[in-house]
Amino acid sequence: MSIYDHLDAQVEPTDKPPTRVSKRGIDLLHHFEGFSNEAYPDPGTGGDPWTIGYGNTRYEDGSPVRKGDRVTKERGAELFRNILKGFEDKVSVLVKVDLTQGQFDALVSFAYNVGTGALAKSTLLRKLNSGDYSGAADEFLRWNKAGGRVLAGLTRRRTAERKLFLE
Repeated sequence: MSIYDHLDAQVEPTDKPPTRVSKRGIDLLHHFEGFSNEAYPDPGTGGDPWTIGYGNTRYEDGSPVRKGDRVTKERGAELFRNILKGFEDKVSVLVKVDLTQGQFDALVSFAYNVGTGALAKSTLLRKLNSGDYSGAADEFLRWNKAGGRVLAGLTRRRTAERKLFLE
């Protein structure tokens, strides 16, 4: 079974624009973020920002994750849910065009990984907000580096996000 198989599942259409990540989006995030009960350093820098749980670099109060921090699986899931809402809300504000659920999920996954500031300044968002959905989709693939190096995991993630965006 491929890690992309869950992207082929059908999603029921709705008349309302998406504002929350679907189960498929959460599954994608969990797959690429993985879970760690112990803080680990950023793969690009070898240090800050430290990450814990499902890819969290900060706690709900805004304080950073630090070397030596630990969480239980339950606390990691709670932290993920609480932090994810902020990314969903920010993507909803930044995007000025209509989105499908898959597009919304892909953008939240992207923002969760690179940050909402990077999304806000990106060519991806500029193209999307101008109505160039295809051009925006291609921009995902450009974000596969950390510390100046192409990372295979980021390449796989961006390919999956692009596929979900293009559904």
